[in-house]
Parts: sequence; C-alpha cells; structure tokens
Amino acid sequence: MRIGIDLGGTKIEVIALSDQGQELFRHRVNTPRDDYAATVQAIVDLVLLAEEKTGEKGTVGIGIPGTISPYTQRVKNANSTWLNGQPLDKDLAEALNRDVRIANDANCLAVSEAVDGAGAGKPLVFAVIIGTGSGAGVAIGGESRIGGNGNAGEWGHNPLPWMDEDELRHREEVPCYCGLQGCIETFVSGTGFAIDYQRLSGKTLKGAEIIKLIEQQDPVAELAMSRYEMRLAKSLAQVVNLLDPDVIVLGGGMSNNDRLYQTVPTLMKQWVFGRECETPVLKAVHGDSSGVRGAAWLWPLKG
Repeated sequence: MRIGIDLGGTKIEVIALSDQGQELFRHRVNTPRDDYAATVQAIVDLVLLAEEKTGEKGTVGIGIPGTISPYTQRVKNANSTWLNGQPLDKDLAEALNRDVRIANDANCLAVSEAVDGAGAGKPLVFAVIIGTGSGAGVAIGGESRIGGNGNAGEWGHNPLPWMDEDELRHREEVPCYCGLQGCIETFVSGTGFAIDYQRLSGKTLKGAEIIKLIEQQDPVAELAMSRYEMRLAKSLAQVVNLLDPDVIVLGGGMSNNDRLYQTVPTLMKQWVFGRECETPVLKAVHGDSSGVRGAAWLWPLKG
C-alpha cells in the first residue's frame, strides 16, 4: 500500500492506494498554520489513521509547497513559510519510524499524471499548477525529476518571456513574493488573472466571478482572459524550446477553463522556435486529487 500526503496551506489530505492505484482511504484536515510541530503531528496522525482504517502498513510520500534543499536538508521555497528551514523529512521519518519521500507538490502532480493520468505512458511530462500560485513539475519515466539544486520545474519563478509594454508595467507594479519582479506566477496564476482584471476594470473580483462575466460576454473580462491565454502560451512555448516535453498537463483552478485547451496550443506556435508545435496541452485527469495521488506514487512499483 502507498500512502500519499498533500500538505497545503489550508488543508492536509491523505490518500491510501493499492498497488493497482485503487483508492482505499481518503481524509483531510485543516492545516495548523504557522505551527510546525502541530503540522508534523497532523501528518503523523493522518498516516496512522489511514493504516488503522485499511489494516495495512504503507510507504509514505508527501507533496509540499516547497522543496528539500540538497545542501541543508531542510525545507526551502515554501509559501507555507513556517516550514522553511525545518528538517521535515527527518522529523517525519523519526516520528513514523520509516523513510519518507518528499517532493514539491507540482512534481507530485507530474508523477500522478504520468503514472495513470493525462500523461500516462509518455516519457517526459511537464505539469503546471495554475491556481492561487503557479508552479510546475517534471516527470521522466514516471518518476519526479528534482534536480541537483532541488529546483527542477520551478517554471513560475522565471520571468515572463517576450514582454510587451503593458507586461513591463505589470512587472513594475506587481512584485512577486520571491523578491523578484516579472515572474510568470504573477501573470498566469489565478491570483495574477484577478489582478490583471482589476488593473483593467478597477474592480476587485475573484477568478470565478470574472469567468461568469466572460460567459455574459463582458468585454473587459474577455480582454483579461485573452491576455491571460497569450501569457500562458508564451510561458509554455518557452518550455517547449527548453525541454520539448511529450505532453503538458494543466492543474489548479485556472485549468478548469476548457477554452484554454483550444486557444493555448495554437497561440504557442508563434513563440516556438521554427513555429512548429503539436505538443498536447491537456487537463489533469485526476483534478485536485493529482497532488495527493502523486505523493503516494513517489514510491514506484518494484519490478
């Protein structure tokens, strides 16, 4: 049995999977924000609960909104900031009396979709989260690529490519939490989409509210979406020029906009070197369950 944990800023979810990928148990609790010790205990309790309910012991994989530094062996780059600087894998291994595997949540999305999702059977899967924030992960042969610095797939913290004049102004006006300016995350996250609508209209609305306006043929909301599509296309074209993945999989709240799968692949071509690009851009099959499933699959089947 494989146990996966998705450690988010607002909730922690556990899933238990059989070797065939069948869901055996699932449960979620609120994240004890700003309390590291309580967060560790909540994860331990969820693992033990899954084992109690299934009657089996499992391997444990955890997806986090950050990564483990290969140099300090502590969490870095987590927007759940109370995790940063902590030896999370060691503390959990000690508490659970077994090895645990930890990966960035976007890498878990990539693994989940590579194993039995939209990228099943594809050698190289690039998976993108476009939700409150924006990140990405890489799966090669169904396994997470983390990299020597622990930064593989940190797509959201590269600058938006080929900026026009308005995007240059956006870069100056909307700084990224990472301390730099012009990061892809500030443009193509759901938060970035809402900020761009606010810059165009002067109104502060949530993403879902803006989508409803688009359905009502509101011209300003439509403009915000067309700009969003162009920016996402540019950002993904850059990935094709670097990695040329076999498939790009989208997850997170913005990925539920079905029009993206018609518009973005066509728009990408104008920025791909040679102007040829037939890379599939697909919605994550497992939706918001991909992260927790991918965490479970951090322990691959032994052949």
